[in-house]
Amino acid sequence: MSKPSTPKGTRDFGPLIMARRNWMFGVMRKAFERYGFEPIETPAMENLQTLIGKYGEEGDQLIFKILNNGDYLNKANEEALESRDSKALTSSISKKALRYDLTVPFARFVVMSRNDLAFPFRRYQMQTVWRGDRPGKGRYQEFTQCDADIIGSDSILNELDLIMLFHEVLSELGVPGYEIVFNDRRLLNGVARACGIEEQFQDFTVALDKWDKIGSDGVRKELEERGFSEVTVDQLMKLFAVLASTDSSQRLAGMKAMFIEGDDEANAAFAEVVELIAMAKASGVPVAQLLFDPTLARGLDYYTGVILEVRVPDAPIGSICGGGRYADLTGIFGWEGVSGVGISFGADRIYDVLEHYDAFPLEAMTQPHALVVQLDEEGRNDALHATQHLRAACVRTVLYPDVVKLKKQLKYAAELNVNFVFISGADERSKAVWTVRNMRNGEQIQFPLEEAVSFVSSELNF
Repeated sequence: MSKPSTPKGTRDFGPLIMARRNWMFGVMRKAFERYGFEPIETPAMENLQTLIGKYGEEGDQLIFKILNNGDYLNKANEEALESRDSKALTSSISKKALRYDLTVPFARFVVMSRNDLAFPFRRYQMQTVWRGDRPGKGRYQEFTQCDADIIGSDSILNELDLIMLFHEVLSELGVPGYEIVFNDRRLLNGVARACGIEEQFQDFTVALDKWDKIGSDGVRKELEERGFSEVTVDQLMKLFAVLASTDSSQRLAGMKAMFIEGDDEANAAFAEVVELIAMAKASGVPVAQLLFDPTLARGLDYYTGVILEVRVPDAPIGSICGGGRYADLTGIFGWEGVSGVGISFGADRIYDVLEHYDAFPLEAMTQPHALVVQLDEEGRNDALHATQHLRAACVRTVLYPDVVKLKKQLKYAAELNVNFVFISGADERSKAVWTVRNMRNGEQIQFPLEEAVSFVSSELNF
């Protein structure tokens, strides 16, 4: 018999973890709805053609494909099978895939539902996604994204809304020392034009986006491997090395100095970024938590404007949130010219950060507050009555289902980590009282039932 296990990159969630996760999702849901976002859901699987080509060359390799139903080899490309051409073979044996993110399925949803939606449309979505990443600390193959998008408007006020949403949610969750990092793909376009590498823009951004992971030497090596000339590599590395060593305002000015005179797109982006910084600060986002990073590229192909990422510098994982502006995401499904902007909270990574810093609050816990014990058959009705009263007062209560020794029931109460145990034997029934045992300090007090429920509610700060 094989030993039970979960696939690499996936996990079970026990009661404690689920209580904390549900608390996190509750904080996010309330914030999303406070900002006027409406909930949607999309299927776990999409048609493969919906996903392929939307995430860049590296992203496409991480999509989990689903084999066709039945005898999938019956219609397989025999030539591809014999030549071991996996790319050609895949298209003949797989027509569906697990979703890689929530953004591309959202774009499909918008195009299919556009006659039923009011634009600008604000949606939030909290669902599982799958990626074939190599599992590691903070990196999973199955994880939950919590997204908020605004589609159908070019206004920079939408970016402001999402930056403020980052700030409010992460502050309420208690994430310590987070930084909202941003850049603009149009600024990177300006750098590419200034360096004459427009045709290699995708290779440039994929390599640059790894700066915080593999460092300047690693980026230099990757640019060289991707075919950039030595002169161009030196020019790029010199620019970004200087920018990375200065503060946010100097970085922004330094990047602007790279633009070819008359580069309208890059200069317009520069003006918008400056305006966005000013508005965010005026709206209460702390200066120290809003950072311009010229190396931030977010290699996904659909980003065209402002790009955002949230990092916790001293945490043992990478970014915990991300997002950005996409000028024409719905164009990939035939509806062109519809601009949007969106962000994603990485719930699993946020959880890891809060756990690392032991930052989960008591209200994230959902274990029972009270256990009602049974000492004899005659006390069953009283036990049921007490349980109902406690639950009606919003005290999370468990009734021990069997008549067993009190020692065993108290052991169970300790395992559940309840605050109070309600005990009623023949002596208590003769006095019409309950013995309430405080499991934190061992104290026991007797009350009539109504007073006992009030006492427990007061102790729990209800």
